[in-house]
Amino acid sequence: MTNNSNKDPLAWEKLSTEHIIKDQWIDFKKSAYRFPDGSVYEPFYTYTKRDYVVIVATDQDGNYICVRQFRQGVEKVTTEFPAGGIEKTELSSQGDTEEAALAAARRELLEEAGYVSDEWKHLLTIPANPTISDNYAHLFRAENCRKVSEQSLDDTEYLNVRIISPSQLEAMIKNGEFEQADHVVAWFLSRSE
Repeated sequence: MTNNSNKDPLAWEKLSTEHIIKDQWIDFKKSAYRFPDGSVYEPFYTYTKRDYVVIVATDQDGNYICVRQFRQGVEKVTTEFPAGGIEKTELSSQGDTEEAALAAARRELLEEAGYVSDEWKHLLTIPANPTISDNYAHLFRAENCRKVSEQSLDDTEYLNVRIISPSQLEAMIKNGEFEQADHVVAWFLSRSE
């Protein structure tokens, strides 16, 4: 049994973990925990995925650069900001996680939309879904973006770029038509800067 004297009294003690699926995309786990009252409960399912970036990008006219793509979780096409995973090569070539995240953000904006920016700001790094996942979302703002190329999409990416005015985006968010929660958080943070 782990000594919990220095831990938060609400912390659970992990007793065991079984890796159900572990590949290049996900590590899906089943774990048993001891609760603060001493009782044991299982299974709890969690997963590990790569950290990722979300880019609130605006063009030189102040309009938002968004993408539309199919999302298999909700099984429909959604509108969202450019986003994507931080590659292992970015993690190994950069000095720290935030530098790797910025490199990934620059790459994703260029690949997904064909835009670049010289004006970047880190907004927040936050757990993506702390209930079931241990990865983080790195939220960025990129302003005065300019189009420099066509898209360069991954084999599994099928998406279209959509330029949306600030009032259109605000209406979409209020109407539930901009459905990625961490993208909405990034938008609110970018407006409060």
